[in-house]
Amino acid sequence: MAAHPIKNTNRLSLAMERTGQWVFSQEIPTDVIVEVGEANFNLHKFMLVAKSNYIRKLILEINETDLTRINLSDIPGGPEIFEKAAKFCYGVNFEITVHNVAALRCAAEYLQMTDKYCNNNLASRTEDFLIQVALTSLSGALVVLKSCENLLPLADDLKIVQRCVDIASAKACVEANFPSRSPPNWWAEELTILNGAFFERIMVSMKGRGAKELTIASAIITYTERSLRVLVRDHSGNGTRLVEPEDSHIRMHQRELLESIVTLLPVEKAAFPINFLCCLLRTAIFLRAANSCKNELEKRISAILEHVTVDDLLVLSFTYDGERLFDLESVRRIISGFMEKEKSVAVFNGGDFGEACSTAMQRVAKTVDAYLGEIATFGDLSIPKFNGIAILVPKGARKADDDLYRAVDIYLKAHPHLDEIEREKVCSVMDPLKLSYEARVHASQNKRLPVQIVLHALYFDQLKIRSGADDTNNNFPEATATRNQLQADVSLVKENEVLRTELLKMKMYIADIQKTTSTSANKRSLRKTTFFSSMSKTLGKLNPFKHGSKDTSNIDDGALDITKPRRRRFSIS
Repeated sequence: MAAHPIKNTNRLSLAMERTGQWVFSQEIPTDVIVEVGEANFNLHKFMLVAKSNYIRKLILEINETDLTRINLSDIPGGPEIFEKAAKFCYGVNFEITVHNVAALRCAAEYLQMTDKYCNNNLASRTEDFLIQVALTSLSGALVVLKSCENLLPLADDLKIVQRCVDIASAKACVEANFPSRSPPNWWAEELTILNGAFFERIMVSMKGRGAKELTIASAIITYTERSLRVLVRDHSGNGTRLVEPEDSHIRMHQRELLESIVTLLPVEKAAFPINFLCCLLRTAIFLRAANSCKNELEKRISAILEHVTVDDLLVLSFTYDGERLFDLESVRRIISGFMEKEKSVAVFNGGDFGEACSTAMQRVAKTVDAYLGEIATFGDLSIPKFNGIAILVPKGARKADDDLYRAVDIYLKAHPHLDEIEREKVCSVMDPLKLSYEARVHASQNKRLPVQIVLHALYFDQLKIRSGADDTNNNFPEATATRNQLQADVSLVKENEVLRTELLKMKMYIADIQKTTSTSANKRSLRKTTFFSSMSKTLGKLNPFKHGSKDTSNIDDGALDITKPRRRRFSIS
């Protein structure tokens, strides 16, 4: 940066030295000093007045015969251009090029060096060069237009900018349809030298001339990758650390440029590759662009989400250094927008969105599950954000939940401190009945999964074994009935656990009561023994053989029952 002032000073000193050579060759001494910035030019009044009406008026208005100093620091182009204008006044030859013709034309207008004041003046000479040389080719028109960036608004008032835009857009349209050299998009590379405002004017002019949207898209992609090279060129999410502060002049310029580029995007949603749109959205998030800019990019990505890859979604998710996650709300809105679009299409076609899903929906579901597996390893990914993305995909869009199970398992492994309830929340996004046989075997042995998920997997395998069903095709027509039965069985298991706990509590309670009432129980046992003893004594008095008498003569035979006694069983049938 320190080399620029030295370079400018050397250039000014050389210009003054050259000017002195062709001025001091005159026999008449100089009588005026023209100040242009830091440069001073010793010149002759009569030579300047002959060509410049502005200097003539300036001398007449001041009414000083001994005027020796004139300040022209605000002349377009600065000291270098004034030197050439002074040479023109002295009749010294100099070269007009595509790089200085616009500045010379503006300086001629500023100094009023037009044909109204003097025939064949500097203004007409520069106009001839513009028409005959500079504006005859695309490259020449773009170089002239580039030089006008520091000549506004005078260059715009003189219609130099508009003429360059018209010529450049017309020739760019021709080259887009009929390339004159290789590579075919060389014309788009040429446009990258312009600033955002001039590039926008050329794009608008090309649209007005009927350029195809793919042609406009090609130019925008090339221009964006050149002008925002540091932010857009890295599609991996593992770029270098960007150290510029958010409120720096560079960041503000990049933000304005990005927002202007987004406004130029053609209406056709499929005109841009989705990875380019994802890079633009990541840049918009990083630069804190306007919400309208981010919303437009999100809608465009959502419209072609079936073509998205995991790497494209990861581009949106990570910072440029790849060390932390961006706000995942953009990803959630993109997926949600795609699902809403598919739902509208299904309803319009008279179908059921919950039962039948399109091929695009199934492709997106598989990509989302793989994406969840990639971001699950980050510790700052909360359960609501993880589940919030997973549940956006309808269950019918997944033929099997193996990829989602993999993402859940990775999340549980990366977050080992989750309790049982939190692990159940994470696992709630997947359906254990839609796992393949290999996934269920893995789940049944996975200690990170909650017990309920393991029971689901084991129980379903038992049902498959009993029914003899084939599990190789990963189709589950009986999933609904099985799921209902399994939920009932799981609830029954939980109820049994509750009853078992209550029984244990009751046993402990009874044991405590038995310990406290042991004394009273012994007293009741003694009273029971006395009662039975008295009863046995009473019954003994009724025994006819108490005194050992065997005389039966006094017994009435008629009262005897001599029939065979009935056999009785003393067991309970």
